[in-house]
Amino acid sequence: MQAGCKKTPAPTTEKNYAIITGASRGIGLASATLFLQHHYEVINLSRRACPLPDAKNCLVDLGDPAAFSTLNKTLPALLSYPNKITLVHCAMCLGHDNVYTADSHTLRTTLEIGIVAALRLNQLCLPFMKKNSSLIFVGSTLSEISAPNTLSYTIQKHALLGLMRATCQDLTGSGIHTACVCPGFTRTDMLNEHLSLEAQQEIIKLVAGRRLIESDEIARCIHFCAENPVINGSVLHAHLGQAIP
Repeated sequence: MQAGCKKTPAPTTEKNYAIITGASRGIGLASATLFLQHHYEVINLSRRACPLPDAKNCLVDLGDPAAFSTLNKTLPALLSYPNKITLVHCAMCLGHDNVYTADSHTLRTTLEIGIVAALRLNQLCLPFMKKNSSLIFVGSTLSEISAPNTLSYTIQKHALLGLMRATCQDLTGSGIHTACVCPGFTRTDMLNEHLSLEAQQEIIKLVAGRRLIESDEIARCIHFCAENPVINGSVLHAHLGQAIP
């Protein structure tokens, strides 16, 4: 799928930008909503458009390496006169596989979207990032533990945490900070697609808060990380007291 961005006139004053992968729904959409409320220019990178009228869309399949040949040109055109940039890595693949059923194609696609695209976007955006800009990675409780039948997803989320930590060290002295927000069970379309209501009631029993997390709660964690450089290199657990198996 080819990437496509609609150019807009360059602003006359410096602005704050939030570039969010997967801002068409779920945590990405909630994050886009919150950053807009805080007067950021929001750019969505995903296959589907963000429904918010004030968000700009770069329609791109992050699982297709060829998409970057276009994105490398079109995304910088939207970053005229940036003050600071927050790049939020929300896009992911969630599937059900295990050591017996996992196939190389699924694993490659999962890592292409969650890890390779994240690295390439970092490299694309860093030249435009000034002091107090940030790279925020959306991990999972499975960034540090695992569960049955989540092999590709767990590998992706473990690697994402490693990418954040390595990036933090490589950016020493730049004034650009990083963090990894690790949500627990969050009420999203993706969760509804993968778990029945009955199954969701069962996983709630694993949470001390006895409820699902709302997407806007995770969005507030992401925004907090973007606005607070002191958390550089940190992992923020946002799981309502999820029991660790």
